[in-house]
Amino acid sequence: MRTLLLTVLLALTAITAPAAAAEEQDLLDQLKAIPGLTVVSETQPAGYRFFVLTYTQPVDHRDPAKGTYQQRLTLLHRGTDVPVVLYTGGYGLAVSPAPSRTEPTRILDANQVSVEHRFFRSSRPVPADWQDLTIWQEATDEHRIVQALRTIYPGRWIQTGASKGGMTSVYHRRFYPGDVDGVVAYVAPNDRINPLDQDYDRFFAEVGTEPCRRALDTVQREALLRRDRMVPLLEADAARNGYTFTRTLGTADRSYEMTVLDTVWAFWQYSTAADCASVPPATATDEQLYAWIDAVASFGFYTDQGLEYYWPYYRQAATQLGWPDLAFAHLRGLTRYRGLYQPNSVLPAELRARHQAWPMLDVDRWVRSRSERMMFVYGQNDPWSAERFAPSGADSYLYVVPGANHGANIASLPEAEQAAATATLRRWAGATTALRSPGTAELPDDDMLVHRRPA
Repeated sequence: MRTLLLTVLLALTAITAPAAAAEEQDLLDQLKAIPGLTVVSETQPAGYRFFVLTYTQPVDHRDPAKGTYQQRLTLLHRGTDVPVVLYTGGYGLAVSPAPSRTEPTRILDANQVSVEHRFFRSSRPVPADWQDLTIWQEATDEHRIVQALRTIYPGRWIQTGASKGGMTSVYHRRFYPGDVDGVVAYVAPNDRINPLDQDYDRFFAEVGTEPCRRALDTVQREALLRRDRMVPLLEADAARNGYTFTRTLGTADRSYEMTVLDTVWAFWQYSTAADCASVPPATATDEQLYAWIDAVASFGFYTDQGLEYYWPYYRQAATQLGWPDLAFAHLRGLTRYRGLYQPNSVLPAELRARHQAWPMLDVDRWVRSRSERMMFVYGQNDPWSAERFAPSGADSYLYVVPGANHGANIASLPEAEQAAATATLRRWAGATTALRSPGTAELPDDDMLVHRRPA
């Protein structure tokens, strides 16, 4: 009996192994056959194939005569018979991309297509007309990529992203609702009416404990009261690191004030209530105060060098996405630059623009009334989660992770909600059992977040 079973298994292996090898070799040929798609490189972690690709996109989808640019993307291939996760980070890919998996990719044991947002890194047209950096243009980029790769992956597609990537996923879904079978958007802000940001001010009045809030307010006040002694610390820091301020904020003093204004936001975005014990007291020395603010908010961020990578984001925030318009009532009389805390302040003069209200109003209305199969995951203590999307009742869901910051995800939900969210995602993807085998590489998890430090 054992001999017969071994014979059958060997026969099956002899049949299937060449077929599998042929299919895997054929994948490269299929990718190369897609018009406009270029295979830049390939590596093969155990159980996967990983490709770095570029795809020829119109600079302006409404006027193809304006020329084209090369948009970078990567493909993590598991198999043509498993779902595909379309990951839109909202920013650039790594300079040298390496394979990793987002949470939905891991849950579904899926393929993953990761797309670099237009105007980030090398995915920027030359010359660049910044009026072409809109949510519709990027959604249309992604639409063309999905249509091209569906020739190889005809099964279910799920889109995901976190923060700006979550927003990007929502915008794609709004303009091309038939492209994917569901969306999981993590910590995606929804600044639908930019000047009406009471939700953000209310968040900072209620987050954490009263002693922690008071301690954080004291740090900001002390930093501004000691400005004349502490700005020289920033200037010395800039001299050591080659930082400048002339292209964006203009002076070290303006950069200093912007960083101080951003400190409490950055604290709650990246830290937890347990970190309140680290907040320095009013008696801290100038050097201690400077070091703590630098660790939390990074004085290097609001420099020309720290901001340059983020210019596309701030341009989008200024024109369409919106931004947190905070009151800073506890700092009245201590700030010097009215209207400083807004995206045009950190852009070069030639990129500054007026805000357009209608795109976010349109997206918000569509999500509330017409969207289907959308899941939103937020962190209770994340300031970016203060203004949330409100999904429709059409197989759509909103989850808030208790006590979580900007890193909230499905795995950190309470057990019952985690199980429900996972089941919903697997149902949307048509997933049955995982395909993982003992020989498959353990790829690193991707939290889909950009942690701001000078690029």
